[in-house]
Amino acid sequence: MRDLRPVSTLYRIAVLCTVALMAGCSPEQVTLKSKEAGKVQVRTVAVATEAIPQTTVQPASVHAYHRVEIRANTSGFVKTLNTDIGELVQAGDVLAEIDVPEMLMQREVIEARIERLVAEEQQAEALIELAEAAVKSATAKVAEAESLVAGTDASVAAAEAEFSRTQDMVGRGSLQSRVLDEVRMKRDSESANKQAVESATDSARANVAVAKAKKRAAEADMKAAKAATEITKRELEEIDVMIAYGTLKAPFTGLVTQRNIEPGDLVRSASEVGSGKPLFVISQIDKVRVRIPVPESDAALVNPGDSIALTFPSFKAEPPMAATVTRISGSLDPATRTMMIEADMPNPDGKLMPGMFGQALIQMDTTLAANVLPARAIRFDETGKAYVYVVGDDDVVSIADVATGLDDGNSIEVLSGVEPGQRVIDSHLKRFTDGQQVAVLQ
Repeated sequence: MRDLRPVSTLYRIAVLCTVALMAGCSPEQVTLKSKEAGKVQVRTVAVATEAIPQTTVQPASVHAYHRVEIRANTSGFVKTLNTDIGELVQAGDVLAEIDVPEMLMQREVIEARIERLVAEEQQAEALIELAEAAVKSATAKVAEAESLVAGTDASVAAAEAEFSRTQDMVGRGSLQSRVLDEVRMKRDSESANKQAVESATDSARANVAVAKAKKRAAEADMKAAKAATEITKRELEEIDVMIAYGTLKAPFTGLVTQRNIEPGDLVRSASEVGSGKPLFVISQIDKVRVRIPVPESDAALVNPGDSIALTFPSFKAEPPMAATVTRISGSLDPATRTMMIEADMPNPDGKLMPGMFGQALIQMDTTLAANVLPARAIRFDETGKAYVYVVGDDDVVSIADVATGLDDGNSIEVLSGVEPGQRVIDSHLKRFTDGQQVAVLQ
């Protein structure tokens, strides 16, 4: 059979030339258009550099704003139990009472001791009054003796004058010598009387000193008695504090999340914090803390006030919860190389429970210059590996593997594989191969 393909080919060329001549085209243009007609037409987008906000996604856990473990600081038996798990208690509410009979007995002994010491104070006060009276009496006797000394001084002086005059008269023969002896005896008697009065005065002064010393001793006894009373009163206050430890109270308004005692249980004083099970656990949940460990690579970029979007498996159908970074720890945990940050969240309805686990998207207050492409321009193979069709200046396709970063649903960050300004094929249904020629639509 005769091969008609060359005739068919010549026929098609003739038709094209006829159409081209009718359209006013030259034979060279007709040849170029025929080549273009065999290429796939595509549109391209350029790799753009944009400033995108820095974000990080990390696990988040919910914690009570305040959590306290109630332990006993005394030993005894549980007398009354006033609350149970799940109950809301107010600050100062009595949770339970521990019976401490031995301390109550000690208190009675201390009260009796105080009564005795108060009696000793009263006795010391009476001795002070007595000593004051003795001092006044001795002082009065001193005054009396001193007045007598003045009188005897006058008597002695008169006797001395009389003795001198009599002696002179006896020397002139006016009086007999026996008269002089009488006057001399009188003078000596007055001198002796003066010495006796002076001795009595010294004795009275000594009695004053003794009385004052007794008064000081009584005052010292009074101070000692008061000090002993004060010490015993402090012991009473101390035992009252120990007895008060038997009444377990809520330190703040919160929810009872644990109860580990029953009425009649023997409770022993906790030797140290954290030893054994607590009697109660109170958690403040009207406001909670969300704790997020941030890895070292992002820790320096997080600041108080950065926004957080929180999602929890328990609330899959709800939109993310908005929060802000309230505080940062400022140091990395050596074991995990993460920095703990916290976000305070109001929780008036108790929706967020301590222990819940979720995910936090932290919007950091920093931006990065990143290469981005529209999400539709990036393809993924069966293994999930990303690639793009790069179009060169000669409109030849080359396949480039790329590493992707942030994805907001519209644009995807390209970490490597392409450079800014390079053109890649936009959304297209066809697959392309390395070296394939395409027609780029303007």
